[in-house]
Amino acid sequence: MHHNAAHFGLQPPAASPPAACGYYLLLRPRGFVLHMATSPKHLQRMRAAVLHTVTATCHDEQVAEAAQLVASELVGNAAALCGPWAPVVVTVRSGTRGVHVRVHDPFGDSAPTRAAALPDNAQAESGRGLWIVDALAPGWTVQRTPLGKQISCTLPCPAA
Repeated sequence: MHHNAAHFGLQPPAASPPAACGYYLLLRPRGFVLHMATSPKHLQRMRAAVLHTVTATCHDEQVAEAAQLVASELVGNAAALCGPWAPVVVTVRSGTRGVHVRVHDPFGDSAPTRAAALPDNAQAESGRGLWIVDALAPGWTVQRTPLGKQISCTLPCPAA
């Protein structure tokens, strides 16, 4: 480790897996930061990381599955907007108030919008994602950044 990093008490994550093309997972206390390109394989790995992280940090499986679904919907929206292999950053952190999920994508000029069809419309083939996010993590926000936009939300936990 670099001398200055050791001097400031910075330690590399002990169990972060090695980086792969388009997928770099950094484990953090009670969560992770994931730099990934939008692809079906990376989405699958991200979903597994969310489920594992949230259940490992003392939250029940229902909360973990909800966090997994919210992260999937937000990354899926980014992929639909930005295209395949777009760079996104997913941050998941368990806290005392719930599970915090953030997804950053490079397309800052467009805020997410709900589909015109209601979520219970049996004829609609898509467009339920933000309705799902509304139901599981009410109060989500969108913030423009110098490199795009970040969508943040908190899923409440039963004990919170």
